[in-house]
Amino acid sequence: MEIRWLGHSAFEIVTDENVHILIDPFISNNPACPVPVEELNPDIILVTHGHSDHLGDALDISNSTNAPIAAIHEVSLFLSKQGIDTIGVNIGGSFIFRGIKFTMLDAKHSSDIDMVEETVPGGVAASFLITFEDGTSIFHSGDTGLFGDMKTIIGDIYKPDIVMVPIGDKFTMGPFEAALASMWLNPKVTIPMHYNTFPAIEQDPTIFANFVMQFNPKISTVILNPNEYFEYNPEDYQD
Repeated sequence: MEIRWLGHSAFEIVTDENVHILIDPFISNNPACPVPVEELNPDIILVTHGHSDHLGDALDISNSTNAPIAAIHEVSLFLSKQGIDTIGVNIGGSFIFRGIKFTMLDAKHSSDIDMVEETVPGGVAASFLITFEDGTSIFHSGDTGLFGDMKTIIGDIYKPDIVMVPIGDKFTMGPFEAALASMWLNPKVTIPMHYNTFPAIEQDPTIFANFVMQFNPKISTVILNPNEYFEYNPEDYQD
């Protein structure tokens, strides 16, 4: 499969079966994203929480492509009132789309919808575990701080192969905590996100990579530039 980082926390995943998954599509107002919204044609959109830098262009993209948006129940209700086709889900719940299993898991962050004139409740922040038919799984942690379930539940039970973790600090984990989270999650590949979009979250991702190397040298850190692809082949990461 191919994973493309679109800057900030936005990713596009294209499966071998050509299913396009778009996560947290903060595109048009994202100074780090060189990709025009019109280029994106997802089959499904995942939104981890209600903040404008994650909900982003999800409504416009859904309207133009008819892709459903999967989000926590409260964000799903808000989107449904805008005429959007949604898949409401909550922490611990799963659904199947095009043979792919999507599980909503925890994140430690806020989630009120702040892209409207008056901020409205958005439930709680979440993360997504995406499990493909061959058993490969990707964990997008959303915006989060470090919390113990990353090890005892997500790492020990779900065992993701690839993880995306925020390293920007101030609003999420910083490089040290994100590297510790990567060690707990124990994937084959970790990808940093949510950094260098704005001055407040400027980071050197090599610092994160060095921490990961210290904590667990078996984990490969993949640092992407916006609009850069990473092609994952499970055979390259056999024990």
